Amino acid sequence: MKRFLPALALTAALAGLVPAAAHPARHMLVGMFDESETLGYTDRSMPTLKTLRVQIIRSTLYWGGKGGVAGTRRPAHPTDPADNAYNWAPYDRMVREAAKNNIKVLFSIWGTPSWANKGKGLAHAPTLGRDLRNFSYAAAKRYSGTYVAVEPAAAGTTTTTPTTDTPLPAVRNWLAWNEPNNPIFLNPQYKRVGKGKKAHWVAQSTIDYARICNAVYSGVHATLIRAEKVACGGTGPRGNNNPKARRASIGPIPFLKGVKKAHLAKFDAWAHHPYYGSPNEKPSSIPTSNRGKRGLIAPPVVLGNINDLIKVVTQLYGSKRIWITEYGYQTNPPDRAFGVSWAKQALYLKQAYAIARKNPRIDMMMWFLLRDQKQLGGWQSGLMTFAGKKKPAFNAYRTLPH
Repeated sequence: MKRFLPALALTAALAGLVPAAAHPARHMLVGMFDESETLGYTDRSMPTLKTLRVQIIRSTLYWGGKGGVAGTRRPAHPTDPADNAYNWAPYDRMVREAAKNNIKVLFSIWGTPSWANKGKGLAHAPTLGRDLRNFSYAAAKRYSGTYVAVEPAAAGTTTTTPTTDTPLPAVRNWLAWNEPNNPIFLNPQYKRVGKGKKAHWVAQSTIDYARICNAVYSGVHATLIRAEKVACGGTGPRGNNNPKARRASIGPIPFLKGVKKAHLAKFDAWAHHPYYGSPNEKPSSIPTSNRGKRGLIAPPVVLGNINDLIKVVTQLYGSKRIWITEYGYQTNPPDRAFGVSWAKQALYLKQAYAIARKNPRIDMMMWFLLRDQKQLGGWQSGLMTFAGKKKPAFNAYRTLPH
């Protein structure tokens, strides 16, 4: 989905069975993902989020790029959060304000600095997994709940001074990357290898992502804080599974199987974004497989068939928890092509959260967005218009059971 960019040990298989959804999931966190608001307009957004009774917010923790924590140069001491190359300022401010309003934070680590992949771009994996592991450790250490932030040392000195005597609030929930089965966020999706008759396509994104997730997981858990949880996936709902397509992508279930084959070792939860495919689909709608060119099948996973994904997670990794880290319905107005009416958005919001709450494997569900994005080419699933007018979904969200 659209983004605000500052310029993102194996358990035994349970015979492939998904537990019956007879009992509601306990303590499912009700969340919100709108980093343009929480990072860009922190003072404005936090009181509104508190009014909405939001329990957790998600934000991309940009590793590289303009405005990224390590976007300009390689840190000399990458595991030290106080290294001069790091700029944590907007994230420190956000977690402090979130804590004041009793809101938890989930950070999605995304975006490779140019120095870590020879200038290939944010969506390309780092050349060395240890660079991402070191950054993940530094981030988890900074937001461990005991870290006192310091001002970076002045040039030519090693002297640092605390910015405050109060430790930064703890962040306990992490997501490795974002929609890695989408070429916007992880590229390339496929790679042609071999020559002549031996030439063939390889799902390169599954290989790269296994390394990414392993690096983030090991980095965060190196803090030895038992409460830390790292989710992998954050997969988009559909893909064409066609390496020859102009915008090749991989469906969420083939992607999940591919990262297992590529030796994805550990994670605490699998995250997914089960967006609808057309405004005619309700949250409970079950999609049919999309058949593209050459008969390639790309079965989508939306909320109505989320158990199809959970079944494969269970087969491959056991009863891991499931996080829905993005979900939403756009509205018409303003989006006449993909939006539903304001009344339907409110209705579908309540239905979607009820479906998730009844599923015993789902521990978290994030709505995207708080406020509509300005451009129609963006996303208009906000609980408010860009101008700040509340839609019926605002009150529907505020009254969700917790």
